[in-house]
Amino acid sequence: MGRMLVEAVLASPDCALAGALDAPGSPALGQDAGAFLGRPTGVAVTADLRAGLAGASVLIDFTRPEGTLAHLAACRELGVRAVIGTTGFTPAQKAEITAHAQRLALVMAPNMSVGVNVMLRLLEQAARALGEAYDIEVVEAHHRHKVDAPSGTALAMGEVLARARGVDLATQGVFTRHGHTGERPAGSIGFATVRGGDIVGEHMVLFAGTGERIEIAHKSSSRANYAEGSLRAARFLSAPGRTPGLYGMDDVLGLRG
Repeated sequence: MGRMLVEAVLASPDCALAGALDAPGSPALGQDAGAFLGRPTGVAVTADLRAGLAGASVLIDFTRPEGTLAHLAACRELGVRAVIGTTGFTPAQKAEITAHAQRLALVMAPNMSVGVNVMLRLLEQAARALGEAYDIEVVEAHHRHKVDAPSGTALAMGEVLARARGVDLATQGVFTRHGHTGERPAGSIGFATVRGGDIVGEHMVLFAGTGERIEIAHKSSSRANYAEGSLRAARFLSAPGRTPGLYGMDDVLGLRG
């Protein structure tokens, strides 16, 4: 993801690469951030957080929850705004992010894709219109290296669907099925997870009714769409007068309301 972000920044005339961070021990440390493109940037990849944030106005973070929280603490101290694409946060970690947002302008989304966020709005409309007469299943597929399941995007879809129905996903979500499960519980929202190969990311929500079914799907063939969405979020945060707070991609794309 880091390479896609660097490439997207270099291709955007209104953006400038101020720093590039990687984990300690990475073979990329010390190399020019644009070396893989054959376009020297003068920015060396570093594991030194403060050095990487020096001169930056916005950090785009796609790491792990613990790393993101450490980065946000530094951002809060240095006054650097942040776009958070990391997933897998616990409720306590989300509360910590909310606390940081009292001092910083942050955009946090389980998926930075513009298409996925438009899909979230479509799911809300469909769930409200179709009602409980239609069973809902969320199916997601990702590459073999993804460590959390269901994906943060699938869970976000589940939350949108649950809110549209006026129920709690924690009680209505069905995340595993095995053996003799009995009939499907009325009003439940099912999840299915696929892991394999190099699948970038696929999400499909099935509304199954009597005599018909509706499928709303999004498939990513490249991570470039995540990078472009992240830059839109960074531009949103950089707008004059942007106040501290925890924003989502619906704010960035003008979908809220």
